[in-house]
Amino acid sequence: MTKYEGDDIKLLIPQRYPFMMVDGFEAGRYHDKGDELDDNSATTLLTVRKGNYFLLPGDELAETGLIEHLAQSCSALAGYKALSTGVTQPPVGMIAEVKHFTCHRRPMVDEVVTSCVTFGFSFGSMTLAKGTSYIGDELIAEIDLKIFMQQ
Repeated sequence: MTKYEGDDIKLLIPQRYPFMMVDGFEAGRYHDKGDELDDNSATTLLTVRKGNYFLLPGDELAETGLIEHLAQSCSALAGYKALSTGVTQPPVGMIAEVKHFTCHRRPMVDEVVTSCVTFGFSFGSMTLAKGTSYIGDELIAEIDLKIFMQQ
């Protein structure tokens, strides 16, 4: 398993402050599957901090912030996979479709969100992805995404 933290995340995703929504990345591990390895899955971290672009009054992260975090988690996985083939810059992706997003609870400032993403079917520039976000063992969000990746 490969881990990235801090500024190393910039190797995987094109986003930069104040829109960077991933603090940590670990390839090949998916929260719901324990220690089972999967090269189409990753676990990411986000510590919600004051000054976050998606912070609401009351120090809660908006649902759109969770969606962006999950999308950037997919971007980090795509970047990791691209780097393993020798590419030097992470691919640029866009959310093509959000399906079945459920926010069970918004994270608060200083909470650490652990998210798990996995890639499903890909065709051309489109990839289907699933994501879940947790605080500890509490499921806080679920999403199905269609991601367009620039080739």
